[in-house]
Amino acid sequence: MEMAAAKGAHNVPAPEWRVTLPEGASVAVEHELAVAHGARAWASSVVSRLLLAFREKVVGSCRRVWRIGADDPRRAVHGLKVGLALALVSVFYYTRTLYDGVGGAAMWAVLTVVVVFEYTVGGCVYKGLNRAIATASAAVVALGVHWIASKSGDKFEPFIRSGSVFLLAAAATFSRFIPTVKARFDYGVTIFILTYSLVAVSGYRVDALVSMAEQRVCTISIGVSICLAVSALICPVWASQELHLATARNMEKLAGAIEACVEDYYLAAAADEEDEPTNNSKKQPSSKAEGYKCVLNSKASEDSLSNLARWEPPHGGFGFRHPYGQYKNVGAAMRHCAYCVEALTGCVRSAGEVHPAKAPGRRQLADACTRVAARCARVLREASGSVRSMTTSRALDMAVADMNAAVEEMQADLRSIPSSCLLLAGSAAENTAATSALMDAAAQLFTVTSLLIEVSSRIEGVVDAFDTLARLANFKSADEEEKPAKSVAKAEPVIEPESEETGGNQTMRRLNRPEH
Repeated sequence: MEMAAAKGAHNVPAPEWRVTLPEGASVAVEHELAVAHGARAWASSVVSRLLLAFREKVVGSCRRVWRIGADDPRRAVHGLKVGLALALVSVFYYTRTLYDGVGGAAMWAVLTVVVVFEYTVGGCVYKGLNRAIATASAAVVALGVHWIASKSGDKFEPFIRSGSVFLLAAAATFSRFIPTVKARFDYGVTIFILTYSLVAVSGYRVDALVSMAEQRVCTISIGVSICLAVSALICPVWASQELHLATARNMEKLAGAIEACVEDYYLAAAADEEDEPTNNSKKQPSSKAEGYKCVLNSKASEDSLSNLARWEPPHGGFGFRHPYGQYKNVGAAMRHCAYCVEALTGCVRSAGEVHPAKAPGRRQLADACTRVAARCARVLREASGSVRSMTTSRALDMAVADMNAAVEEMQADLRSIPSSCLLLAGSAAENTAATSALMDAAAQLFTVTSLLIEVSSRIEGVVDAFDTLARLANFKSADEEEKPAKSVAKAEPVIEPESEETGGNQTMRRLNRPEH
């Protein structure tokens, strides 16, 4: 190394260091520095991308959680209720005085809250009562078998215990295939098998079997009581009310789907009539027209809510003998109608393959079909309003009469179509492709009208199921409540047909029903 220093009185430069390297070594150093710099840049880029992806994941998860809570705030309240129930039951485990009272089985109360607490009050009552009754019955049966086994001697005692476990477990498991037991007591049968097996097996080695069974029943009763109190007293979610409102919502969605399907079909025809550029791909119906899917997928939720609602105490307009099973019949009638709406939606999807504007009589049937769809939707909306308010009204009967009148008008218009159809088909006979397109469009138009007639017929089935529900549930009459008190001195007597409550309305509707 050489150190050079400039000499001067006024300006003394800083010392400079020079390093003498072999030839080509400087290039190698620059290459190593470049590689190190590139590695650091690549590592920082990877880290930044990972942090950005992690941030997006966290933000996306937070947004989804917030959306779930915003859609139904009762879900957040349910989480707080579960936390409160666990905090209350944990007092029996952390407080020495209460812990000494229930013994080491206090943890069973905590486990009971975890497995019993459900979103609805009916679900909580169903699981709680099933668990309590199954635990008590299993403990009683186990004590009886234990007494019989202890009296039979040491030689036969293991065989009696094992045989009882085998027989009871096999019989209880088989009972779960019975539809009634499966629907209402499936959870209780499972807890019975579990509790009996634990008590029977442990009773062979544990002397204090009676005290153990008492502690088990006591702690489970404490957990069930806390669950029922918190679930029913703090922002309760009733399964019966959920079933009731779900039925009304499905009616409204089905009404909107019927209207949207007909509107989409004639909008496609109007676009063809205006010679708008279209492709041959199938046109997708609007999102409102997809509402029938909710009705088709509602069977599982209706069965579950109907089963849970039977376990709830009376509240509001729902008494002990409220006909929850009839809600399933109303739902079945709506699904029967939704299948026709699904077929009607298929016609809308295929509207892009043919030209419905070329169909003979399309303009004559456009107003009639739109009117029938509007009347069908009105009937369903009237029924939905009656379900929500738990009342009956003559407006529903009037809406059904208007729907039947609209169907008759459409059938009259449909009878006048064949003559014009033959004239148009004859004029286009020279062109095979035109004749085929004309026939396809006519067939699609006639399919739409036929499906609308079938939809109106099935809607009457929905109304009949609602009338049965209103009669069994004793819905009040909205007309009598709103009608002011009037003097009937000059009023002429009106002879009404004899009927049993709302049964006469169903008979009159069947008499006024048009021939489809």
